[in-house]
Amino acid sequence: MSNKYLDFVKNDDQQVNRLFRFLGVKVVKISPDEVIISLPLSDDFTQGNGVTAGGIISTLMDEAMAHVVMANIGETTNIATIDMTVRFFKPVKGDKLTACATIKKPGRKIVFAHAVVMDGTVTVADADASFIILG
Repeated sequence: MSNKYLDFVKNDDQQVNRLFRFLGVKVVKISPDEVIISLPLSDDFTQGNGVTAGGIISTLMDEAMAHVVMANIGETTNIATIDMTVRFFKPVKGDKLTACATIKKPGRKIVFAHAVVMDGTVTVADADASFIILG
């Protein structure tokens, strides 16, 4: 199955995901098996203690998981996160984060996904989430 949105979002000059453009997220890989996206870090993403804010890391994982769900359900992009559990392991020290997401359990209406965020070779966080297919 094909998904035009996923075809377009892979392009460096994509115009279909405003959040990716705003943050500077780059798509490394999109397939039904896994989605890998990366985020170059800037001082604008740090919180008061000088480390990358947990919300930025969580957003990266949510987006990676949403895109792997879309890669598994055909043409629709009409999905929503139902819930997400995030675990933080280490503060971010590098200049780029990479998120990798996979499907944990497929379903007709609800899909479960898992994501890991790496700072170089160090795992800094992971997450599990469920997504509803709305149409």
